[in-house]
Amino acid sequence: MSKKIYCIASFKPKEGKLEELFKILQALEPKTLREDGCVQYLATKHISHPNATGTSFPLVLNEIWASKEAFELHCARDFIADFFQTHCIDKNGLVEEFNVCTYEDE
Repeated sequence: MSKKIYCIASFKPKEGKLEELFKILQALEPKTLREDGCVQYLATKHISHPNATGTSFPLVLNEIWASKEAFELHCARDFIADFFQTHCIDKNGLVEEFNVCTYEDE
């Protein structure tokens, strides 16, 4: 087992904003991947598959962090706080709903 933190950040974009929001999420990748403790940070889109019939928001950031501390430092970075404020909290943002969950493997 490890001390890694696994984060799934899911986003439901406002009507007609899926591609625009996906590009913004992808733009977060290079900067985040350079952070200490970032193991994986990948923006993904939901696809239909007969073996995976659950419900989900259409866009998901799949994250793995080396430690809780590394994840917390990431969350405190200005560019991440700005993303959430601009797109998730502000009424004119691109996100209708979002959900961020963390997990461990211990």
